[in-house]
Amino acid sequence: MKFFRFLFSLLMTVGLIYLLNNRLADIPFLKKIESLKATPALGKLLNPFGGFWKNAEAKNAPKISRLYLDSLDNQVDILLDDRLIPHIFARSEKDLYFAQGYITARYRLWQMDFLTYVAAGRLSEIFGVGDALEYDKTQRRIGMLYAAEKAVEEIQKDPLAKSVIDAYIQGVNTYIRELSPKDYPIEYKLLDYKPEIWTPIKVALIQKYMAQDLAFRTEDLQLTKILQKYGTEITESLFKGYTDLQDPTIPPGTPFDFKKLEVPKVPREISYPLELKDKSQTLLPEDYETGLGSNNWAIGADKSATGYPIVCNDPHLGLKLPSIWFEIQLVGPKVNVYGASLPGTPGVIIGFNKEVCWGVTNVDSDVTDWYKIQFQDNKREAYKYGEEWRKVERRIENIKIRNAPSLMDTVLYTHHGPIAAQEKEKQFAAKNNFPTDAAFRWLAHDASNDLVTFYKLNRARNYQDYREALVHYSCPAQNFIFADVHKDIAITPNGKFPLKWKNQGKFVLDGSNPEHDWQGWIPADQNPHVKNPERGFVSSANQFPVVDSIYPYYLHWNFDPYDRGRRINERLERIDSVGVEEMRLLQIDNLGLLAKDILPSMLKYLDKKILKTEAREALSLLQDWDYRYKADLIAPTVFHVWWNSLNDAIWKDEFGEGMVYPPKDVTQKLVARGDSLSPVKWFDNVQTKPIETLKDLMRQSYDTAIQELRKRGALGQAWQWAVYRDTKINHIIARFEPFNSPRIQSGGAKGTVNALGPVSGPSWRMVVQLGINPKAFVVYPGGQSGNPGSFYYDNFLQTWSKGELYEALYMTNSKQNSDRIISTLKLVK
Repeated sequence: MKFFRFLFSLLMTVGLIYLLNNRLADIPFLKKIESLKATPALGKLLNPFGGFWKNAEAKNAPKISRLYLDSLDNQVDILLDDRLIPHIFARSEKDLYFAQGYITARYRLWQMDFLTYVAAGRLSEIFGVGDALEYDKTQRRIGMLYAAEKAVEEIQKDPLAKSVIDAYIQGVNTYIRELSPKDYPIEYKLLDYKPEIWTPIKVALIQKYMAQDLAFRTEDLQLTKILQKYGTEITESLFKGYTDLQDPTIPPGTPFDFKKLEVPKVPREISYPLELKDKSQTLLPEDYETGLGSNNWAIGADKSATGYPIVCNDPHLGLKLPSIWFEIQLVGPKVNVYGASLPGTPGVIIGFNKEVCWGVTNVDSDVTDWYKIQFQDNKREAYKYGEEWRKVERRIENIKIRNAPSLMDTVLYTHHGPIAAQEKEKQFAAKNNFPTDAAFRWLAHDASNDLVTFYKLNRARNYQDYREALVHYSCPAQNFIFADVHKDIAITPNGKFPLKWKNQGKFVLDGSNPEHDWQGWIPADQNPHVKNPERGFVSSANQFPVVDSIYPYYLHWNFDPYDRGRRINERLERIDSVGVEEMRLLQIDNLGLLAKDILPSMLKYLDKKILKTEAREALSLLQDWDYRYKADLIAPTVFHVWWNSLNDAIWKDEFGEGMVYPPKDVTQKLVARGDSLSPVKWFDNVQTKPIETLKDLMRQSYDTAIQELRKRGALGQAWQWAVYRDTKINHIIARFEPFNSPRIQSGGAKGTVNALGPVSGPSWRMVVQLGINPKAFVVYPGGQSGNPGSFYYDNFLQTWSKGELYEALYMTNSKQNSDRIISTLKLVK
């Protein structure tokens, strides 16, 4: 009996040790339970010598510390200020970028490493079998790893870019090699894996991750279905894009002083060969969302109180913790630049130096096209192109899976790009919004070396330097705003733009027709551009770059709605002799121009007398509303839900089943017009016998909106805008709930200048006042440290939420006295 008790105790002990030292998701009979994927090995996590206890981080670092490294040319001083911003002082470029890589890894290693797994389609290596595998397959099918490899090939050809990246990588790897498992960031411990050595492909993957985030939108499949259902006339009338509501980035009347290239002619016969009988092919992804929104502007010296330009930028991206940006100052030979860097890549992406300032917003040009492929036979070894059959290239993607055999996925490539989904993969295609047997032509697949643009902008001294830097930029296209101490201001919607016939790529193209190929490139010096316009400012908010009937080249048929861009320009037109504070307030402007323009027309259709209690109270709130999306107001919520309900009432009966609705500008013009001239066919619900008018839809959609809001509770706090919008900034792995933020209690909406949505918003706010000595005011939602156990993980969050800014400490030398410096790290040779 004692032996059996001993044996039982031994087995229990061994079993418990095994359970505590392995993730539950790695245990064979628990592998398929998706909710366990982020469950840690509790024994390792709770180990007092190497577990999460070691990730607690003191607020105050040592005043001075030294680290001896053989790989340096000279000593590097890294001064950390009271917000943990590194100010790096180096005597050589190699040491400067080495130090940037080192200090970025010190505070953001897990984040930058994990995002390369996300970009490359390698999450199954961390999480094992499950949803991650489907995601990895998708990333490989669209050629993310292929695109990064192409970028590395191009970088290796450029001695400048190669030297910068090699130094940065060496710095990252020096930090990684210092770590023992007890020092790993907590996410490595929770997920039970270890850091990888940093390589050029990882730098490229970070860049391609941003390209996917900003230059991957495609509605070609949905629009092709609409074209086939309704024909050219209706499709063109509803989806023509540009309307007179737009206030383009380049002011109307700006001359284009260049000799234009011959624009490709529209083919006489355009055949869109896509068969759309299977409705499952046209389902939009559940998380489908239009552009995230970004703003930038620069006011000229005549509008500024100081007599020098002021530059503002707030790029709106998906909001995560740790933040996508890492604030830094780099001081070295011929460079002293401050701003937002992208963890995992060298240099400053948005920022300023002593003489110039620049910022970016997304252009959203059409650089993603689908080409229907005609294969020679079921072997899929050749495809038709013109009068010939071209060879199909096969790329084997080895998708490694934790504790399971690898998946070897064969991806077919044409000269257009990869076949994301074959005919037999309808379910996979539907889930990802891919047409079957279609090649994906994406600019990000092309060789590029965008790093050089930012290297040169970091060192720019004037307008000419700015223009020269932009020549090297490819994707994702950005509206590069600029100002300098010489009192020039400018903006350039910039990138590598394919030369197309008008609307080319709006629908799925014919891969067998050479006329459907991209026909070359718009010359960089012919990209839309304006310098020192008469109105005294330049700005962008993702709207149409130019009046599309004036600019000779086609960029895209659809950009962001008019409201943010027009609101910014209206405010800038009226200002005079302003400073930083007025610019800060504009960045957090909450007025909804759409609501201001259309709500009075909508209210005319409602009769308060026949409405029930809550509907009547809500109507009163709408009538008294000043159109500002303030956190504690109820009216913004009622309007938002009503407008969405009205959109559904107008379009869902005709454009359901995964199709897209016409742009918001089109809907607004229809609603403003109403039934005054003649009946509008789109107001009638084709699924009901009565012929509805706009008046009918207004009343029905208002009732629907109130019913939807009632489900949240009685009219009161549950209807308040911040509560309804429910913005939270989650950790990159949202299931790590303790690392997420609470609900953000601030105003703003996607259509306001302060374009805050449920999961996206201003990822970086910057106001720079140029002058003899530049002054900058900045903030982002998060903190410098990626460690949830650090005070500096999310210490900026409240300041950002309130719309306030920190004054940046812009230093000129390492001996500069400042009581804001809390610690100095000396990297010593």
